Amino acid sequence: MQKKIVYVSLIIFVGIVAYQVFLKATEKEIHPLTKSWEKAVPHQQIPKGLASLSAEQCGACHVKHYEEWQHSTHSHAWTDLQFQAELKKESSPYLCINCHIPLQNQQEFIVTGLIDGDIYQPVKQTNPHFDKKLQQEGINCASCHVRDNVVIGSTGTTKAPHATRKDPVFLSEKLCLSCHNAKAVVTSTLVCSFETGDEWKAGPYYGQKNCISCHMEPTKREIVAGFGERLSHLHYFAGSGIPKEKGAKTKVLNGLAFYPSEVEKTYSVNEEIVYRLKLKNEFAGHRVPSGDPERFFGISMELMDETGKVVSRKTDRIGEKWEWYPAAKKISDNNLNPKEERTFTFSYKPTQKQKLTLAVKVTKNRLDKKSAEYNKLDERYPLFITVFDEKYAIEVK
Repeated sequence: MQKKIVYVSLIIFVGIVAYQVFLKATEKEIHPLTKSWEKAVPHQQIPKGLASLSAEQCGACHVKHYEEWQHSTHSHAWTDLQFQAELKKESSPYLCINCHIPLQNQQEFIVTGLIDGDIYQPVKQTNPHFDKKLQQEGINCASCHVRDNVVIGSTGTTKAPHATRKDPVFLSEKLCLSCHNAKAVVTSTLVCSFETGDEWKAGPYYGQKNCISCHMEPTKREIVAGFGERLSHLHYFAGSGIPKEKGAKTKVLNGLAFYPSEVEKTYSVNEEIVYRLKLKNEFAGHRVPSGDPERFFGISMELMDETGKVVSRKTDRIGEKWEWYPAAKKISDNNLNPKEERTFTFSYKPTQKQKLTLAVKVTKNRLDKKSAEYNKLDERYPLFITVFDEKYAIEVK
């Protein structure tokens, strides 16, 4: 009987040890969030004197700033149809939202860590302060101007009805680059490649001009009606100029300058027609295109007869090309560096007398049609704008 008790006890002991070993082997390790883009801006209290963190609230006094922001890409950062299509994919991790709705107040869940360091297994808890309406505003005034219960500005005025703090360093280009210079190989098929900041630092304007110099043009005006004029900045955040919605107004900032060659009005049969278009990155402090690697410029030169039939065509492209599967990698990159120029040439030798029209067009593209169809984006989502469009009448005698 005693031997039986010992035997049973031994079995129980071995079972307990085995179970503990099993638990240890299957135990999930929670990794802390160590990278800036892995976490949102911590929950922000509403500064004293304000009723909410919404841009609409700010617009009650800062009327012009609010109107300008409404036309900006920032205001569409969350509602953007392409971004929403990307979010629905299983391959999209939670961390993408941290640049599109940066305030924790805007996010439905609070992420505190990653299970086994896996971005697809975030440790989440319901956010008790989640504000659905605030979420729709994307990158709003508070995203950049509210921290630690105060509104951060460039003067720290005591005349404002809300708490303020002067901090021009915080509001410098460093804030822009926290999102506009995001580079990371997240997984083998997921790469974040926004190198605008590095391009600027490597260019001729670094130390002279920054993001704010061009994208937030300075202007003298009233910040609030009745408080007098002073130096301010436009809040359109002018950029590509490709609207996020069909019919929406936006502010374009073109980096390219165009230098077309002359075209003779008449040519002889078998005389070669030659046309050149020089493109120069004259105005941007970074490469163009920049930002999202799917952006590109399309150059089209078409020679048509009197019926509209295309007798000769040439197309070119400025931009990056990527392969996304089975592993993401850049295939090519012919973006233009600051001050770099490139000439595109069209030539044709007519063999008969006729009247021709040379149509030359340059488009600035958000993404190509194939990618738009893959993301189920319809005509509500503009893919491009035209930045150069000229027609030349030619007669062959």
